[in-house]
Amino acid sequence: MTPETEGILLGLREARKLLLITVRGVTDAQLGERSTVSELTLGGILNHLTRGERVWTRILTDATGRTPDGMWDMTQYQAPEGATVTGLLAAYEEAARATDEAASKADPDAEVPLPEAPWEPGVVHHWPVRRILLHLLQETAQHTGHADIVREAVDGANSTARRD
Repeated sequence: MTPETEGILLGLREARKLLLITVRGVTDAQLGERSTVSELTLGGILNHLTRGERVWTRILTDATGRTPDGMWDMTQYQAPEGATVTGLLAAYEEAARATDEAASKADPDAEVPLPEAPWEPGVVHHWPVRRILLHLLQETAQHTGHADIVREAVDGANSTARRD
């Protein structure tokens, strides 16, 4: 693993850790609770980030430009029916491990074809591995902030001032 990749993964792990702090102590019932005008829920955020890690890891390792299953499925922003905190966290941690493993083996300069986006039909972009990892870091940090707001509105807890 290059020092650059190691540094990016360190930032990604720190963002993940903040998310896990934010959801610590959440009940299964709170996973689907809408606490703001947004449709976002803690379970939906966890599900989205888990699927994001899986999709981007697949894009990185497959490197064919094919669209991974579920990439554009908008239900990814919702907690799956019957989801539990334990189950969502286990899935997230498993997806994160797979991302870290794939990233540690990848050349940060390697160009990876991206799947065609619905808003740009016929256009194929290529991103270096580092940009994929930085995108995952940005997504995780952004949604960790969302989770903090949702959690605080649910029960007053957040990543810096938790109530246990």
